[in-house]
Amino acid sequence: MPKRQLIRCTELEARVAVGAIHDSAERCDAPKCQPETRVAVQDDLYDWILDGDGESERPKKIKWVTGPAGSGKTAIMGSLSERCKGGGVLAATFFFAYWSASTGRRRKTAFVTTIAHQLARYHPDLGEEISKAINTNSDIFDKNLHMQMRVLVLGPLQEIGRRPDGPGLQGAIIIDGLDECEAVQYHDTATTNSRGSESNYPPQPPRTNEQDQLEILQVLQMASSNSSFPFRILIASRPERVFREFFDPEIDPSPFARKLDLHEAYNADADITLFLEVQLRRIRRRYNLPPSWAPPEIIQALVANASRQFIYAATVIRFLDTGHREPPEALLEAVLNMNAFGKISSNPLEQLDTLYAHILESSPDPPLSVRWIRTINAVNRSLPGLATLGLASNINMLLQKDPKSSEAEHLLGPLHSLIRIPPPATRRRLSMNFTTNPYSTSSRNLAVAGSCIFTRRNFISSSGTGSIGRVKVSSFLPRALSLPITAES
Repeated sequence: MPKRQLIRCTELEARVAVGAIHDSAERCDAPKCQPETRVAVQDDLYDWILDGDGESERPKKIKWVTGPAGSGKTAIMGSLSERCKGGGVLAATFFFAYWSASTGRRRKTAFVTTIAHQLARYHPDLGEEISKAINTNSDIFDKNLHMQMRVLVLGPLQEIGRRPDGPGLQGAIIIDGLDECEAVQYHDTATTNSRGSESNYPPQPPRTNEQDQLEILQVLQMASSNSSFPFRILIASRPERVFREFFDPEIDPSPFARKLDLHEAYNADADITLFLEVQLRRIRRRYNLPPSWAPPEIIQALVANASRQFIYAATVIRFLDTGHREPPEALLEAVLNMNAFGKISSNPLEQLDTLYAHILESSPDPPLSVRWIRTINAVNRSLPGLATLGLASNINMLLQKDPKSSEAEHLLGPLHSLIRIPPPATRRRLSMNFTTNPYSTSSRNLAVAGSCIFTRRNFISSSGTGSIGRVKVSSFLPRALSLPITAES
């Protein structure tokens, strides 16, 4: 390779978010699927990578994998990445993480360059063409994501496609946690200029996380629609509004493969049971506990508490396994019995506190949204016999300042990873449902059917004004809760 091209490749490497790649050192402690668990979902995704949905013309190259917070998306994507790498079909990965110290993992700035860097290593011919593209377009790293994708990925793929003996490329690009991508700010939001005087122009509103997430989605759609693009793209995220709208088949049913909802398509109870059995046996051996410790009924109680959320099971095991002063028997009793929490020195569910606090903060008014959730919860738990009180219209009248407004969507729309609202198509099949326009999505008003399923019995102890108070997940049993909002007759 000419010296100039080597220099350009070095420039590309300097703009790579190394920690976002699936096997990076930063991800050494990242969750992976317990052996023999999540097998069905991994098999389905791997088969789709190899064969798609069986379509012969205009293959659909993007698939959305979604599920509520804690359902195991990152673990599945990590294990699937390893499987694809072993099978020689892993083209590139990018794992976003809001908590990372690396801005490259938190923002969009290194997204395309990190994908291009991995593609350059995936096949030498592609690497050669990417080097040529960088050499020809020396300012490409200062361009927007669409231009970077065209120059660094699509252009080289088109050049290879023109070769009579070009390689038949195939493989997967796996992207996880795109909902955790935070916005890059380009404009000064202050009202004064650089000289300290009042600016003549109004301040620019800050970019939102959703805008940058949508930009990445649009860039990937643009790439996948190009005939020279041979890869299949898996995007894993929570079911936040920007993703629900982007992948909505009612808006455009053609470009995407059918979504995979981990909560709807797979019952994780058997996998969680196996995970707990294996991990509790390991802890029993480590601490020389009696063979009778953690009998099947205790494991089933933990599975029920998990409510199909792997993060609960993993958090419990981590809590039992981190060398507390109390013996594992007392710690496990504390997890199962909320009255025992005061007898131990630490919070068994601290990790869940942090996760759910982070999600709740995404609401435009977190304390108010929490009060709404707790009010609906209280109405349906305290007065189960008064079905009409749970009518969607009555809930709106009770909570909204204007029953015809979209205040509910405004408050709770960002919380879909905690609050699951089934689509209208399920209305007639569910005994607990909305029918009276309780929520709206984008500019379309929906008669949303189904029950709101909350993944935790309580969410928060709110200060009531200004900001969220400390989350008190450890004060209740974290079982799933269905809040019955009954249909109007």
